[in-house]
Amino acid sequence: MKYNEFLRQKNFNLEQLIAFSYGRLITDPPEGLEARLPAPPFLMVDRIVSIESNGNKGGIVAEQDIRLDAWYFQCHFPGDPVQPGCLGVDAVWQLLGFYGVWRGGIGSGRALGCEEVVFNGQIRPHNKVVRFEIDVVRFRDMKSSGSCIVMANAVIFADDKQVVTIKKARSGIFKGIAYKNYPYPEDDKDLDEIDGN
Repeated sequence: MKYNEFLRQKNFNLEQLIAFSYGRLITDPPEGLEARLPAPPFLMVDRIVSIESNGNKGGIVAEQDIRLDAWYFQCHFPGDPVQPGCLGVDAVWQLLGFYGVWRGGIGSGRALGCEEVVFNGQIRPHNKVVRFEIDVVRFRDMKSSGSCIVMANAVIFADDKQVVTIKKARSGIFKGIAYKNYPYPEDDKDLDEIDGN
């Protein structure tokens, strides 16, 4: 998909989200666009049902299909399987980073924190669908650097039962922070020292 198409698209399926994870969704990315979603199994959404903007505000509705054999149920906890609450928070950060790119941010995404997380339910293997309803309360475009910051409140539902509330979650897109030398140190100077040069 062309970059201009990406900026206008209002929903994304799993194939498109995975393609974005690998940097293959946008065929003509602007220089410096290195943001990615995590790849499966750490990608915590299966589809973005809707994504919209209204000035410096907006919204996202996304869903995750719960799988009986999901990796986290195998270890968290044996005999008492539950999706770790931190994965729901990370899903919101993932979606906010994606939103920042969708709004034109250039660079790499990073979670920046949140002010409050309240768990009032849980996600179990018998649940079918988790829904993320995200109210973007502030989008800040720092045009001179190409960076942006997204702040939002979110509610997470498991089969229409509210299980998590998140206040003032923040993610950003920033230029020049991508760590491309993995598993080597971040810059060539450090790599030369390891090689003995």
